[in-house]
Amino acid sequence: MKFLHLGDLHLGKSLGDFDLIRDQKFILDQILEIVKKQSVDAVLIAGDVYDRAVPSEAATKLLDYFLSSLAEAGIMTFVISGNHDSDERLNYGSDLFEKNRIYISAKYEGTLYKKTVTDDYGEIDIYLLPFVKASQVKHFLPDAKIENYDDAVRAVLGQAQVDAARRNVIVAHQFVIGSSEDPVISGSEGVGVQSVGLVEKIGYDCFKDFDYVALGHIHSPQKIGREEVRYSGSPLKYSLSEVANDKSVPVITMEEKGKTSIELIPLKPVRDMRHIKGELKQLLKKENVTDTEDFIYATLTDEDIVNDAMGIFQQIYPNTVKIDYDNSHTKELDQVDISKIAENRSFEELITDFYSKIYGCEISEEEMDIMRMVAREAGVMDEAD
Repeated sequence: MKFLHLGDLHLGKSLGDFDLIRDQKFILDQILEIVKKQSVDAVLIAGDVYDRAVPSEAATKLLDYFLSSLAEAGIMTFVISGNHDSDERLNYGSDLFEKNRIYISAKYEGTLYKKTVTDDYGEIDIYLLPFVKASQVKHFLPDAKIENYDDAVRAVLGQAQVDAARRNVIVAHQFVIGSSEDPVISGSEGVGVQSVGLVEKIGYDCFKDFDYVALGHIHSPQKIGREEVRYSGSPLKYSLSEVANDKSVPVITMEEKGKTSIELIPLKPVRDMRHIKGELKQLLKKENVTDTEDFIYATLTDEDIVNDAMGIFQQIYPNTVKIDYDNSHTKELDQVDISKIAENRSFEELITDFYSKIYGCEISEEEMDIMRMVAREAGVMDEAD
């Protein structure tokens, strides 16, 4: 049997001010072509289907289009929720979907969802574990010793009594780590010492009884611990930290027990993301301008602030997302210890110093009045100040 593994679609996401629905439709159509060319039997979608709990109309229509296309092609689809998804919205109509072989598990309710499918080698058990918190599992398994997310997932799997002698696949959306290192993360997801976003670390060895583990949550494609435990990564680049990622989808071929192979099929977006750096005039010289429809993050090395730099850039690169600076002024700021910078200093003193460091001159009284007005509106200053 052949599986295609997807995760972190984030349908409805924007990049800066740019709507990505057209880009997402393009990449989903590309994935549908891969499904057809590779003769895929089932698609596994490992959560964060939508970018927000209340998705836009365009996002829901795009998911409907994608699932309908898979159903019309006779492809089984297995979907779980991620931490960005609304359990209720993703689960809506799940009974009706099953009639079209679309299987959705959007909320853990005390038992691990299991569906058994058959191929030429016999039966395969497919388990769906939607994004869970330790508190959720504790509610349903009060007698289990659960102190963290790792305990919670192990309790869920233990209750499911997975038969290691059978061929097993699981789809999960958690922060799974290897034996000696954490996964490579992107700026699309926050990270703390013990978690990514709100998701605590889980050892990959808890999935030892599974022949393939289809993970979601981390946007950089990678294996965790062993080849068969894998983040597919997001199908598009959703942050500057992903600019060097080569996006792909894993196609998993499962034969008899113990014989599983994985092929990474590259994805090519309609508009790529690039980071360019240099002086504005050099970057926009005709010989240096390429692929003008790409999403552009530009770092300017000009010593002086360029007036309306975004407007200038967007005349050449209409999809410029962000412009920042790397020059002597910003390097000076990097060296400043800000931990005590505001001690015993007035608002005016702080603004004056900041303005001087950035622009190399004194702030005018008119500009200071504007800063005071903004500070009052933001609640930084009292009206009486």
